[in-house]
Amino acid sequence: MKGRTPTDSSAEEETMQNLRIRFPMLGALLLLLILAVGACAPATPAAQEPAAAPGGQEEATPAMAEGDVFTYWGGLIFSDAANQMLVDRIEQWGQERGVEVDVVMINQNETVQRVSAAIEAGTMPDALDVGRGHMLLLSESGQLEPLDDLYDEIGEMVGGWLPAADEATNPERYGGHRYGIPFSLGGNVLYRRADILEPAGFTEPPATWMELADMARQTQKPPEYYGMGFALSNVGDGNLTTTMLHSWGGRVADDAGENCTLDSQETRDFLQWITDAYNEGLFPPGVTTWDGAGDNVAYQSGNAIFIANPGSVYLYMRDNDPELAAATKYSALPAGPKMRVSPVDANVRVIPTSSKHKELARDLLKYLSEPEFMKEYYYNAIYGPSAVAYQDAPIFQESEVHQGLLDLALNGTFGAYPDVDNPAFAEYQTNFLTPRMIQRVVVDGLSVDEAVLETQQACQDIYDKYK
Repeated sequence: MKGRTPTDSSAEEETMQNLRIRFPMLGALLLLLILAVGACAPATPAAQEPAAAPGGQEEATPAMAEGDVFTYWGGLIFSDAANQMLVDRIEQWGQERGVEVDVVMINQNETVQRVSAAIEAGTMPDALDVGRGHMLLLSESGQLEPLDDLYDEIGEMVGGWLPAADEATNPERYGGHRYGIPFSLGGNVLYRRADILEPAGFTEPPATWMELADMARQTQKPPEYYGMGFALSNVGDGNLTTTMLHSWGGRVADDAGENCTLDSQETRDFLQWITDAYNEGLFPPGVTTWDGAGDNVAYQSGNAIFIANPGSVYLYMRDNDPELAAATKYSALPAGPKMRVSPVDANVRVIPTSSKHKELARDLLKYLSEPEFMKEYYYNAIYGPSAVAYQDAPIFQESEVHQGLLDLALNGTFGAYPDVDNPAFAEYQTNFLTPRMIQRVVVDGLSVDEAVLETQQACQDIYDKYK
């Protein structure tokens, strides 16, 4: 059975449509409150054939009732080739095991909503891709199968897990068990238009966010191109603003991870800086309502000088716009007044407790982790490696961006740092409260003080749920 997305249009149209659907937060928030669960693609060349099973060995296939279908939910990323590789690999597994499979690729900005609805309806898949924060919330509500032994077994196969991947699934964070198999470590790299910046004398990357804004101010040429192509909307990309807030010394919560601390001078200083930059016209129009493709489209169309992105824009330029690729340089995210924060986090594969085919799911997760396949997958994907055996994939030597992603996987700041990484912080992020706070000033006309106090209360309401 062919992999599918939730509509019946052509594959390419499906992918682009899904990537441009914004996540409806109000509905998801209500479902989060009920269920206590929470926590993108230009065309590229056809993917290579999936790698063979390890050593060509036959695996014993657990029994499956006649007419049953094994369902997998994959997370759409900004690479059609990588998306198709995942579908092909799972279908190959199904053919080898004699199992009928149904692979559904889902916009990652919709995963929380889709999972919440599926839990309520009793229609969860047999296995799926989720972000680590979503895994944390699902495990808290008893929705995930512990995978401690499978994690160890796959770990031996892949030469051991990288420290950040190991930390992402650390049993101490999840009540004593590991609930996910990490397949990537990811984060943002700063892209910049060197062909615009260098003639103006800016030959080095910005060391600070304030320096970046000054570069943008001096080189942008609206409406042709704007300096700061960063989402201020209710999508995952918008949570870059929480990273910025941290670099100003702001904190979402205290060291105990129990009480919200947004009501601080550091938060006000950050909010004043970013809203001043917005009001000065340094952001492209529409950034407060961008979907998950907003920064990609802005940079690829020449409308932004700076963006923060993992690898998707690089993949697009590599395959479709070599001129723009030659004009682009890359660096780590800048520092703020207090610190530099370079977040790295994991994407994982999990098995719901409701799965009717848990042994098959465990077998599939092992099959998907085989190093030969993963090395091919990373060539088309937007991630850094999660395991030792994945590090020598050629893409991590060939691509400047992927070199940066490898460095981030090895040396980035993990998870919520400097905040406490817990379910309350995960829910704060899945509700996009930092970009919403910015919107309240630049769109709704609140003062900085009013927006901070309002967000402080919304944040505390979340943290109080977990006391």
